Order: sequence, then C-alpha cells, then structure tokens
Amino acid sequence: MKDDIIYLVLLGSCIGFGQFYRKFTDPEQRKLVGTGVGLLVVLSVSGSHMLHMLFCYLVSALLIIYASRKVCHLACFGFMFGYLFFFRSLSFLGYDAPPGHTNMIQMILTLKLVGLAFEVNNAHTKSKTVADGQKDTAAVAQPSLTEADRALLKLSMLDIFHYSFNYVGVLTGPYITFKTYRDAMYLPFSGKADCIGATVDKLKVIPLYAGLFLLVSYIWPLQYATSAEFYEERSFLYRLMYVWPTFFIFRMRIYTGILLSECVCTMAGVGAYPKLAGSKPGHGPSRDDYTITATDDSAPLEYDFETVRNIDVINTERCWTFREAMKYWNMCVQYWMAMYVYKRFPSKKYRTLVTLAVSAIWHGVYAGYYFCICGAPFYLPIEDLYVKLFLKDATGQKRTVLNVLCWISKFFAFSYLGIAFLLLTVDKIWYYYSSVYHFGYVLWIVLYGAGVLIAKQRKANARREAKVGQDGAKQD
Repeated sequence: MKDDIIYLVLLGSCIGFGQFYRKFTDPEQRKLVGTGVGLLVVLSVSGSHMLHMLFCYLVSALLIIYASRKVCHLACFGFMFGYLFFFRSLSFLGYDAPPGHTNMIQMILTLKLVGLAFEVNNAHTKSKTVADGQKDTAAVAQPSLTEADRALLKLSMLDIFHYSFNYVGVLTGPYITFKTYRDAMYLPFSGKADCIGATVDKLKVIPLYAGLFLLVSYIWPLQYATSAEFYEERSFLYRLMYVWPTFFIFRMRIYTGILLSECVCTMAGVGAYPKLAGSKPGHGPSRDDYTITATDDSAPLEYDFETVRNIDVINTERCWTFREAMKYWNMCVQYWMAMYVYKRFPSKKYRTLVTLAVSAIWHGVYAGYYFCICGAPFYLPIEDLYVKLFLKDATGQKRTVLNVLCWISKFFAFSYLGIAFLLLTVDKIWYYYSSVYHFGYVLWIVLYGAGVLIAKQRKANARREAKVGQDGAKQD
C-alpha cells in the first residue's frame, strides 16, 4: 500500500506539472526541464538504485552511437534484457532488492533504449536504400529520409539522455518512440491541442476503477487464495470461481494506473497530433506529411492523443473474444513487441511464441508470468477453432447467445491464466491449480479434441454430399 501511495503522489504531481511544462516553447528549455524533473522522479523512487538506470543509459548510448548500425539494435537488445534479468536477480545474489517502482522504471527504460536502437537501425537501412536509389537512375518512387530519420542518424549522448529520462513516461510509460518525443519537443501541437480536456476526460473515470478496485479487493483479497482456510474449508466451485474477482481486481488496478500514466502525457502535450495524421498507439502518425500542418494556422484542426493511448477499457471489456481483447490491452507495449520482436524474428512458425516469451521476460523473473503469458497461444487455437465452427456463420439470436458464451469463455481464460500472474511462484500456482484439479487446462484439452472431431466430421460430410451431388449429376 505504501508503494501505491508513493506511486499515486508522483503520478499526480507529474500530471499537475504538465500545465506548467507546456508553457516552455523553446525546445532546449523543454528538454532540460523535462529531464530535470524526470531525474528527480527517478531519484525519489529509486535512491541509490538510480545508478542502474544511469549505467544502462551509458552502455546503451555507446552501443547505439559507436557500434555498427547493422547490429547495434541486437547488441542493445541483448545487453538491456540481460541487465534487466540481472537487476531482478539481485535479491537472489544477496543484495537488497530494488523498490517495486524502480523495477517499472527499468522496464520502461529497456523498451526505450532498445526501441531507439531499432529506430536507428531502421533509419540506417532507409538511408542505404535512398543512396542506392540515387545511384540507380532507373529506380522509381524511392523513399526519402524524414527529419526524424536524419535526427536518428546523428544522435548524441545528450539526445539519448534527454529521451531516456524525460519525466513523461519515465515512471510507468506509456512507451513512446524517439520520433514522438522529438515531435513533442520541436512541433507546436501541444499548444494547439486541448490537453486539459483530454486529461479531464480520462480522470473522470479513474475514481470508478479505483473505487471498484478497493471494494472488490476488500471483499475478495488475493491473499485469501494463499490461506489454509481457502483450501481446507472452501468448496471446489468456490476456489474455481475465485479467479473471477481476483482478475477483476487486477484489471481495475491496471486501468487506474495506465490511465493516470496517459494523463501525464496528455497534460504535457506529448503525443498530440492532428487527427488527419492517422496516429496509432505507440507508433504515432501513419502519414509522413503531418508536419506540414505544424505551422499552418489557416484552418483549425482537431487533435488527438492516440499515440499515447495505452489501453481501450471499453473494448477490452465489451469485445467477445480473447484474441480481440489482447489488441486493446497495453497497446503501446504491444506495438513495441510487434515491431521489434514479432516482425523481426526470422521464423514465422515460432515468432508468436518468441514474442510472448520476450513479453514474459520483460514482465519479470517469476514463473507466474510465463504460466500466464505463454499460456495464451495454447488457448487461442481453441477459441479460433470454435469461432470458425459455430460463430462465423451464426446470425440472429443464435449469434447473440454464442457471443455471450464466447465472452464468458474469454474472461474465464483471462482469469484462470491470470491467477498465475498474481500468485507468481511455482509452489503457489501449482497448489492452487491442483486444488481445482487443473480444471481449466483439462477443459481446454477436451474442447480442442471435441472441436477437431467436429471439424473432421463436417469435412467428411461435405465430401460425402459433394460426391452424392456429382453422382446425381452423372446419372442425369
């Protein structure tokens, strides 16, 4: 609870500071002030453990600037994730474990520095393509380097330092690219967007999520799931259904934290772009000509903060399937995983599993993260199979009933896998799953087997009907 109070105070202070921060119009002043406040936040949370972040910055910056741009992204990835594992293993080595929120700072710093190395690699590859295209007079429609690309190719240690420690997102994210950070420093969108309105819209719903978190965690505390009474006096059905309130508590906590983190960005004007730029979470503008509107005052434009939108609460809760819900959860981190792990991994066969494994490693060293995150690819084929068998062609009331069943299955899967994420250690996870006779896993195996049999039977029936039709046509 103490950590949560510190977390809320710091986030609240950062949100309030955004109103003052937006008044700095000089890019160099914005950089210095933002980094100064960011360092103060890191120091107040981490104390002497701040040295870990400074060391990671130093090594990664040297790799990004001085290593070959063909491999700097791989070297930085290996170093940062290796150090993240070491950082979390300090308590096992006999040293004091860093505070919980220091771990979050290290997690975000890992995404930023590795992501920056990939951005540099992309800019380098693009510059080579442009150079080759200029030599080839027959080439047409060659890409051109943007201002962001040129900035990435001439990064300095100071540029990387400012990006790493600016107070916006330094504590809990969301992840923003160097291009988004640079736009926030140099483009005037923060002075044109309705930053206060966007922040207030998010703040309005936070008391609801926070209140539900406190209420439900008081009635069904997670700690009860580790008590002797829970296993000795409660029924099998009670223990099985307990995953629902525990995952509800987890969702409300995450919704509150992520929306507060988004408010830090919106109040500071970071991630503000004209709507016509077609911004996407994590990525930013999907159009390269958005900077043309930066100095164009001929017509008022609408602005949004899609770039820093990290979660879509309504669609997460309302969508019917597990697969859909994953798209709306932690979207900026998902963008990072998709761009720098999934799309870059050479084997299409294993890229999904590798991406989820990297996500689990990023979350922590506890077995619960692997049970939960790496369990998703085993549930998804079952859901896909039943959607194809029953939901795809259903209409009317039948469709509604099947959608509701799919929604219940989605949240049961999230909750059943999520209990491992919360219990963390192998002994607690195994003890709980054993107490419910591994009901979820057994159910999914049975469902998958039944689904495969139904699919085969339908194919056999279709072939039989086709054959009968062909025989009838021949007789005619």
